[in-house]
Amino acid sequence: MNARRIGAAVALAGAAAAVVAGYGASSSSARSTTAAATQAKTFVVLVTDVNQLNDHGFNQLAYQGLKHAERTLGITGAVYQSPSAQAYIPNLAQAARKGADLVISVGFDQAVAVAKVAKQFPNTHFAIIDVDQATLAGKPKNVEGLIFKEQEVGYLAGYLAGLVEKQKGGHATIGSVGGQKQPPVDRYIAGYQAGAKTADPGIKLLNTYSQDWVDQAKCKQAALDQISAGASIVFQVAGACGLGALDAAKEKGIWGIGVDADQSYLGSQVLTSAMKRVDTSVYSTIQQVVAGKFAGGTNAVFSLKNNGVGLGKISPKIAKADVTKLRQIARDVASGKISNIPTSLK
Repeated sequence: MNARRIGAAVALAGAAAAVVAGYGASSSSARSTTAAATQAKTFVVLVTDVNQLNDHGFNQLAYQGLKHAERTLGITGAVYQSPSAQAYIPNLAQAARKGADLVISVGFDQAVAVAKVAKQFPNTHFAIIDVDQATLAGKPKNVEGLIFKEQEVGYLAGYLAGLVEKQKGGHATIGSVGGQKQPPVDRYIAGYQAGAKTADPGIKLLNTYSQDWVDQAKCKQAALDQISAGASIVFQVAGACGLGALDAAKEKGIWGIGVDADQSYLGSQVLTSAMKRVDTSVYSTIQQVVAGKFAGGTNAVFSLKNNGVGLGKISPKIAKADVTKLRQIARDVASGKISNIPTSLK
């Protein structure tokens, strides 16, 4: 599987558009009838994490991928929202009992639940976002991991932050506010810090974990503390909680960097966003199931090279020369010229 349906997120200066090839009309009426019958019986359930669908990021993107599949592939979709972690196993099991052809688990926190339920329902296809299938207990063959190279787009966001701060001169400080300390969160932040250090070796780096994905007040306070310590750019990697960090940036007149979705619409304080194409990962997995080509027991990897990650809109206040330089850095990362970007924090 690949992410070829993703739009040109690496274009950096504009919003990315998903270019997805759906199942069109066949020249053979018999073939069309068969395809339609296959699509009509495909039932897909999306199980959210505790952020819910209005997080303006991770869960919302997954939902968009599901809705796109409903429109273009003719599948039947359902969403089971999880008000707490205790709902994961009941939601996953209920989806399997109701005959779902594919159950998509949104987020790292559901790893234990998915491993347990997948073992109980070996004939149901499961996919989990942000989890390496090989790390699941028992390595269930009916589960596919959907993972991203967040460090690559984090590097671009950090490099841009470093360029902006270097132009100001003096002793620059930037920050990041993570939700919980998890591999995908740390990949974003590790890349961000490495990119910033490359652009401005003297930059000072701050990082805080809110230990929360929902409470915006916690992330806002974490960002305010970093701003008080001198940070003039704050990168949020905390789901809906992180919207509070962007609010703090707006309140204090500094730059904020969004995550997962293009969050530039939240205000002129948004320098850019480190986007992760969760919508396309969901769509392409559904497409596999419809085509009878589900790849359980392995991972689908989304990177800058296949447009699985990329920067959102960059503020028009940024100098064109810096944007041009950033585009070249993006090409170097995608081609492998820039490699060994760290994936964990020291």
